[in-house]
Amino acid sequence: MTNHPKDRHVLAAAVRANAAVIVTANLKDFPASALEPHQLEAVHPDDFLLDQLDLYPAATLRCLREQVNALERPPETLSEFLERFERTVPAFSKESRRLLDGG
Repeated sequence: MTNHPKDRHVLAAAVRANAAVIVTANLKDFPASALEPHQLEAVHPDDFLLDQLDLYPAATLRCLREQVNALERPPETLSEFLERFERTVPAFSKESRRLLDGG
């Protein structure tokens, strides 16, 4: 494992699981040179979720609703959740709002 030492366990787990991608906001610790020998790719969460939304819009929005409905401490509305989620995945949050609003 030639990626950043503190994240080698992540790469090792992905290799062991025969994963195709590592979803991480910390792309700098997973350079292509460390991933290519294992046929892996690192993808930012925003890009990964946008891909899911594009490929499976109904299922992705259903999962989003289910996740929000399961929140109890504290409970949140879907709008509140997406507002908070926007800090990490802004494009996904924006596109989800658009689709949920019927756009």
